[in-house]
Amino acid sequence: MSGDASEGDVEVEEVVDPVTGQAIQGESRWPMTVAVLVLMAFALAASPHLSFFPGPLLALTEGALLLAILFGDPGRIDRQTPWLRRTTVALVAVLLASTLASTALLVFDLLTASPVTDQPGPLLVAGAKVWLGNNVAFALLYWAFDGGGPAARAHGMPAYPDLAFPQQTSPDLAPPGWRPQFIDYLYVAFTTANAISPTDTMPMVPWAKVAMGAQALISFAIIGLVLARVVNLFQ
Repeated sequence: MSGDASEGDVEVEEVVDPVTGQAIQGESRWPMTVAVLVLMAFALAASPHLSFFPGPLLALTEGALLLAILFGDPGRIDRQTPWLRRTTVALVAVLLASTLASTALLVFDLLTASPVTDQPGPLLVAGAKVWLGNNVAFALLYWAFDGGGPAARAHGMPAYPDLAFPQQTSPDLAPPGWRPQFIDYLYVAFTTANAISPTDTMPMVPWAKVAMGAQALISFAIIGLVLARVVNLFQ
């Protein structure tokens, strides 16, 4: 731990895996950063009727929280501080709230046969944006909370996982010291949305089960209602 770390600040130059005894690095910040930038772009490009919050204000809020995280823990993710944890949770909450609000507005428009859903092309584009935004937001949720978050995972995996990846249930499938990274959670989110159920990664704790169940239900509603409306428009 660095000598000038403040109270409650856990920062190490080298993280040693308790299983292998070898030094490991925290995961790269860039995949998560790109995911947040994509959602910021969606916020700026979203149609007004699908935005509960003003797009520029939402993107500005997300960008400010992201910059705070990047400056607080640049490079690889391995720094554990209460304020960084709270900032990460706040960013995920904002992203998830905005995508869920867009989903609710889209479903409302579809159920009420709003005029904005009368053109199949724009409707498919809007539905795809909302669907993709939800998947990325849920990926960030899984990434931020599984095992205490990426910084906590860099310092050691919990004895009992929140999300059980195949590499954890069958350790022979991965090298010693394997840890899930953002791309793994992105895969979990998209496969859950496509299959409308968990696939190869199982939720083991209540919050993970609720999150996966909610994501599957949201994906089912978006795909089912959008496709039904588009088919109806062509009849």
